[in-house]
Amino acid sequence: MKNVKVRHVAIIMDGNGRWAERRGLPKVEGHRQGARQVTEVLKAAQEYGVEFLTLYAFSTENWKRPVAEVTALMGLLEEFIDDKLPELMKNGIRLRTIGRTEDLFPGARKKLLHAIEMTEKNNGGTLNLALNYGGRAEIVDAVNKMAAEMTEKGGRFPKVTEESFRNYLYASDIPDPDLLIRTSGELRLSNFLLWELSYSEMYVTDTLWPDFGKKEFGEALEAYGQRDRRFGGRK
Repeated sequence: MKNVKVRHVAIIMDGNGRWAERRGLPKVEGHRQGARQVTEVLKAAQEYGVEFLTLYAFSTENWKRPVAEVTALMGLLEEFIDDKLPELMKNGIRLRTIGRTEDLFPGARKKLLHAIEMTEKNNGGTLNLALNYGGRAEIVDAVNKMAAEMTEKGGRFPKVTEESFRNYLYASDIPDPDLLIRTSGELRLSNFLLWELSYSEMYVTDTLWPDFGKKEFGEALEAYGQRDRRFGGRK
């Protein structure tokens, strides 16, 4: 692969359920294998010099799934943190989250906050988990945060610009994704990073997330390297 600089990659990790179904396994086993793949993709991101990796782990809509599946997903989140925290520390990876994480199961949230605190000074890259996240919810939360701040200050609502609004998003200090990867062949954003993905390049693969590894990640970056990013302008 030619030398391509990609600072931020976002991934919609899709296909866990289908992966399990094709193997005659419970859906939770697909999610478990999908969690294992995070390690391989995170290592690949480091090797390719990607500074930020944002993974769509649990959406605001996922609460509509069967209670047993949601409970299993919360349990897997706890397992993931227990298993990966030593590795994150060893490799200097900082863990961050975006979303309404206050609504996660208490046990999962406690472990999550502990891992975030433990890794906050790491500087070898950032793993950003979107948990109880929705793109529309993020925009609504940003508007409400802005309004509450203005009310508290007792001042008039200032003129809003794209730059000033961005400051109220969940992770305003993280650059917008250069590349969005979606696995399993689906062609939709699924309410993910609606503001931040405005000019991101998109790469869709039929590979299911539990089968997506370093090779597939490299192919996505290779495809990105062939793109001509114009950000709405013309040559």
